[in-house]
Amino acid sequence: MEETLSSIIVNYASMSSKRVPNSVLYEQDFFEWTRTTAVLLRAGKRDDIDWHTLAEEIESMGASQYDAVSSAVYQILVHLLKWYYQPDRRSNSWRASVVEHRNRISRKLRRSPSLVPKIPLMIMEEYPGACRKASAQTGLPLTAFPPSCPWTEEQVRSDDFWPETTS
Repeated sequence: MEETLSSIIVNYASMSSKRVPNSVLYEQDFFEWTRTTAVLLRAGKRDDIDWHTLAEEIESMGASQYDAVSSAVYQILVHLLKWYYQPDRRSNSWRASVVEHRNRISRKLRRSPSLVPKIPLMIMEEYPGACRKASAQTGLPLTAFPPSCPWTEEQVRSDDFWPETTS
């Protein structure tokens, strides 16, 4: 969606009778701010850009990628806990959820490979919450689950890993 600087200025004009500074536009209309800022960057209009806000938004985009992978790790852990601790209740929906979230992680990591070394931290951060949810969903006491994740990063991400009970 390529826009010209003149079309953005027209958009500015429609918002008020005078040109709206980029920092004000951010507060009034985020979507329009993103489009305007992109046009200003492409046009080299450095003095018109709210650099502080732009930097914050770029950082926020990175955090969003981290959160998406971490959320998928959480969902995998919940289902692997249920899979292991309630083998008699295993279902295709649990399997499908694990497959879907592993796929989501793979897609995100293709676009953001620098997140790969962060996955062990995500597992450590998400495991306690996954235990709480698995406990609530299964009716098992929280103490039924190990205090730290029993699976490696490779196992959590592997399409072939499905924990089996030894009994």
